[in-house]
Amino acid sequence: MRTVQQYIDKLRSMRPNVYMGGRLVPRDDPRFMGGIRTIATTIECGLDPQYSDLMTARSHLTGKTINRYTHVHQSVEDLLKKQEMTRFLCRKVGGCIDRCMGIDATNALSVVTKDCDNAHGTDYHQRFLKWLEYFQENDLVAACAQTDVKGDRSKRPHEQADPDLYVHVVEKRDDGIIVRGAKNHISIVPYADEIIVVPTRALTQKDADYAVAFAIPADAEGVKLVTRATGTRERKILTGSVGQYQVDCYVIFEDTFVPWERVFLCGEHMFGGMLALMFALYHRHSYTGCKPAVSDCLMGQAALVAEYNGIEKAHHVREKLADYVAVAELVYGAGIASAVKARRAASGTYVPDPVYVNVARYHAGVNLYHEFEMLADLSGGLPATLPPEEDFFSPETGPLLHKYIMRNPKISAENQHRLFRLLSDTLCSAMGGVAQVGGMHGGGSPVMEKIGIMAAYDIEARKRLAKQLAGIRD
Repeated sequence: MRTVQQYIDKLRSMRPNVYMGGRLVPRDDPRFMGGIRTIATTIECGLDPQYSDLMTARSHLTGKTINRYTHVHQSVEDLLKKQEMTRFLCRKVGGCIDRCMGIDATNALSVVTKDCDNAHGTDYHQRFLKWLEYFQENDLVAACAQTDVKGDRSKRPHEQADPDLYVHVVEKRDDGIIVRGAKNHISIVPYADEIIVVPTRALTQKDADYAVAFAIPADAEGVKLVTRATGTRERKILTGSVGQYQVDCYVIFEDTFVPWERVFLCGEHMFGGMLALMFALYHRHSYTGCKPAVSDCLMGQAALVAEYNGIEKAHHVREKLADYVAVAELVYGAGIASAVKARRAASGTYVPDPVYVNVARYHAGVNLYHEFEMLADLSGGLPATLPPEEDFFSPETGPLLHKYIMRNPKISAENQHRLFRLLSDTLCSAMGGVAQVGGMHGGGSPVMEKIGIMAAYDIEARKRLAKQLAGIRD
């Protein structure tokens, strides 16, 4: 497994293809460093012996010890460890840990490439395993590019006025394929080693050119990364706090060449839709780890501001904290159930139960804004009107601000200031807004979880139960 410095050195060696603000920027641009530090946490913890059971696994390909983020789940225990690891790391950084897309995409490919080979006699699975061994051996970081720009949402890919609004194959050659199109909302790409591309929806025979999956270096020729970066406000004096950062891209493929050994699906339209659903399933399972961690962070802030305001024993405060607990542990518990009820795919990879996964992700999504609302209610208006940090340390205004921010006399003015600075970042910053929208839609909007629930749940069995209880005999 590589070190943080090796990871950063690799980023600095990559071809410049990241655009922000209308110009090329380096992969170690200061606006990316928060995200790079998040990835670094996953590397550091992977190398720390005290976390080895949680953070590492034994490769089923080579038998070597690898970072769990490069592992393909070989058991129920692997799924449970991934969920536990995700919650642990997301608590550590205060939010998204950035590497779930990579592990979720590799696991989805492990399942679907084998199923496609069994149905069509293709050799995608062996290609994938060879690439996976390279991925594990070099301890790489992957982004997954799934969401196409889609164009007219009422039309299928082949019906679009512009065929490039979904990523598709434009040419097949002896040595590989040429792809064109764009994916958007794609996180972490400027500081990832690889981009894994999978379809975004169910496909028909006429959409066969859009049934394409592959892995490509993030700096490959013909790939442009048009990027926006958001982070919590820079701390100039009160340093040491954890800040959250989000970097998202349009990943644009301009007649990009992909060698056959990195192509894992090409034209098998039924399996394109299956791969889209399988990635979503694994990614929603990751949410059963990260979303409870987000609830933990919000809950901690809510409890602390109630204590600082002297209202921690109030009935409405206890009710709100109970709501946080109910959401966090319901989502986490459903994630555990989905692992315990997992099935073993033909490839040997374990697949979490779709009903429990989608129930968990649905409750995480529909309760997210309520969790932020409760925190805003308990925090009052100060997070929105807090003066700049420098004013608290100005000789003229600092003593006054420290005097008038006081609530509980047992808590220092500095600590109360620190808390409200955190609350301001959580509730009122650009990053706070991004986190809320991302928490609602990342991994699929709540309506998609409802569709997933109804597709997997046996309603007919419940109807038969009702008939039995009513004495109805067909």
